Amino acid sequence: MSSPDIYDPTYVRDVFDRCADQYIAFSNVCSLGFTQIWRSQCAEMLDLLPEHQQGYDFMAGTGEVWPHLLAKWPQVTSIHAVDISSGMHQKAMKRLHAMRAHKIEFREDDVLQSGLPDESAEFVISTFGLKTFKPEQHERLAKLTERVLRPGGRFAYIEASDPTDWWLRPLYRFHLDTILPQVERFLLKGAQDFAMIGEYSANFGNAREFARMLGDTGLNTEYREFFFGCASGVCGSKPC
Repeated sequence: MSSPDIYDPTYVRDVFDRCADQYIAFSNVCSLGFTQIWRSQCAEMLDLLPEHQQGYDFMAGTGEVWPHLLAKWPQVTSIHAVDISSGMHQKAMKRLHAMRAHKIEFREDDVLQSGLPDESAEFVISTFGLKTFKPEQHERLAKLTERVLRPGGRFAYIEASDPTDWWLRPLYRFHLDTILPQVERFLLKGAQDFAMIGEYSANFGNAREFARMLGDTGLNTEYREFFFGCASGVCGSKPC
């Protein structure tokens, strides 16, 4: 039997639909809280202007960036969440976001196939979705980002990365590749879906190449790394 294509949209959707019940707790505990820190830093990278009030959260997942986004930038009145997994969104709205539901509009869709209107957003944000794409999909995402942003609009992406130059990288990889699957196996009794995090992250590397792709579309871009390269991101703007 041939191995599945782990970047196929249907495969990705099924993984995250199965993970939905335990995703928030698992990601927070097993990242030692760093995922929340990095989400906050991603929201800060947007550097919104007062007139930047509505935009997209691509690969929105459980919407855990929304509290950081709305606290940092209170002028935001509307977040259009796009995600291929409706299971993730439904759990998020029920557990976390009932009080801000009036600001959230959900679109269940493969973001790369979505017909989002041109220049329809003042910002684009995305946290921890890049690793589920391969390079040719990253290129399409970069073009989509440029297309949907209005002139002067801002964007910020962040993703768990492989810190190849960090002297503690072997310990970090051991945590992702060995510890996390065992936690899932013995404590969550899952289908080993969370173990995919390590494989996706290793394949992804970091956001440097995605930053180049965004720059190639004409966007102003800045590449950043966090905590010795365990996360990387890119932010910037569309020229006016």
